Amino acid sequence: MLTRLAGGHVIDPVHGQDGIADLWMRDGRIVAAPDGGDADVTHDLGGKVVMAGAIDIHSHIAGANVNTARLLLPHWHPAAADRPDATWLTRAGWSTDVIGRLYAAMGYTTVVEPAVAPHHALHAHLELADTPIIDTAILSILGNDDFLLGLLRDGESGSAIADYAAWTLSATRGLGIKVINAGGAMAFKSNLRAFSLDDVVPDYGVTSRQIVAALQKAADALGVPHPVHVHCNNLGMAGNVETALATISGFDGLPIHLAHVQFYAYGTEGGRGFSSAAPRLAEAVNRAKTVTVDVGQVMFGQTTTISSDVLRQFNARDRARPRKWVIYDGDSNGGGMVPYEYRRSDFFNAVQWAAGLELFLLIDDPSRVFFTTDHPNGAPFTSYPDLMALLMSRDLRAEWMATLPAEALAVTTLASISREYTLTEIATMTRAAPARLLGLSDRGHLGAGARADIAVYDLGNHRDRAGAFRHAALVFKDGELVVRDGAVVSTPPGRALSLAPEPDAAIGRRLQAYYESRYGLSDALLRVPEWAVGRSQSFEVVSCGR
Repeated sequence: MLTRLAGGHVIDPVHGQDGIADLWMRDGRIVAAPDGGDADVTHDLGGKVVMAGAIDIHSHIAGANVNTARLLLPHWHPAAADRPDATWLTRAGWSTDVIGRLYAAMGYTTVVEPAVAPHHALHAHLELADTPIIDTAILSILGNDDFLLGLLRDGESGSAIADYAAWTLSATRGLGIKVINAGGAMAFKSNLRAFSLDDVVPDYGVTSRQIVAALQKAADALGVPHPVHVHCNNLGMAGNVETALATISGFDGLPIHLAHVQFYAYGTEGGRGFSSAAPRLAEAVNRAKTVTVDVGQVMFGQTTTISSDVLRQFNARDRARPRKWVIYDGDSNGGGMVPYEYRRSDFFNAVQWAAGLELFLLIDDPSRVFFTTDHPNGAPFTSYPDLMALLMSRDLRAEWMATLPAEALAVTTLASISREYTLTEIATMTRAAPARLLGLSDRGHLGAGARADIAVYDLGNHRDRAGAFRHAALVFKDGELVVRDGAVVSTPPGRALSLAPEPDAAIGRRLQAYYESRYGLSDALLRVPEWAVGRSQSFEVVSCGR
């Protein structure tokens, strides 16, 4: 079927489009305008903005930590709402079905779960397969696992480490490598309660810096499109901007991606010893051209912090709101779930909110700063429309700042920043750049041959940009209309995007022996077979190589 999207304001940074144009779709792909062909279906998009489907590179929507948080705080989930009951997963509030629908309503068509321990990959993929409409992916966690640290302790070659990374990515069907406070979770097992970039992991004799560098080199050797995705040391601590700056300067040369950097943008200025250091961090990012970051913006309201940085979460448990939490440990990272409420009246929360916006507004290149709240750590992903509106309007930011403690704003520079994001910059940050970062050449743009993942917004009322971004006028997934006027009208299944690097067979034999010796189990338990998901074509392989 040939479909025409007529007369919309097309914004496609990849192809330099920013004006009125028609788009054509056939068989799930965008096609060139046919010569004299008549469309089977035409949508008149006059007065509306047309972009590619949005891509979220960092949102915790599946896996062991997410499910533990659901069990910890069931009263926050809309459990009484009607929803399909095709599987048991869809009966829990804020579950797979709800997540897919909410993302689609905002025009998002691809979402990455950024932290899945290899031992939990199968369950995470089962959840993601149960999430409608959106395509998904996972990042596989390495950096605190005994096998890797043993390779480093024993002075194994870079090729052996690359083979282990390849084996893990292939077995777990990951799209990239995630490193979370490298070595910190293993140090936590030895009762350390702080761990920095050059601290040494007990019993292994390697530093956090060495672990990250080894995995950075492995990802580069394998041609993994997405740079190693790093959760730095010392998250959330006053003065931790020094850690972020050391990480940026310490890994110059090869690409590296730093996650939720708002949580590392803190100085020690002011009477309370806590301030925004976002300008220093933004300046460093602007200089370091091989570094990309996502922000992890804080927004106000109740949420739950979820992290495999078990050391950090253990230290944060006393600040839980309400007063309950879960910390668990195990091979690799373990996890911690600590509920938290960000309050406008709270000095520290107000500084965090301002620091995130400063990073967005002071990092020059929108293709190297990515749009996240580290869902749900900084805020639920449903707050994205409000955040987009804040980035596009200095006046709206001023209205919000007027409700915050003056002493908090005094230790930030936000009030002095006049920049307002354009729609092209929004499209770059949420479409074009994420697709390039993840190696997904078939999305993030509106050129011929791209997947027909398209979002249409009615942005005529500039006073309610948030409402327009929250309820897209139309959304197409693979050419199928899935959202009309903010309401989901169809729920096709998505697919999981993954890599399939081929490691040397020797690493497979070593891992087989390791799992049989250590656990008395087969290493096959880590593998994610397609048949386990229960439908064909549930996975799509992304090519390695940049």
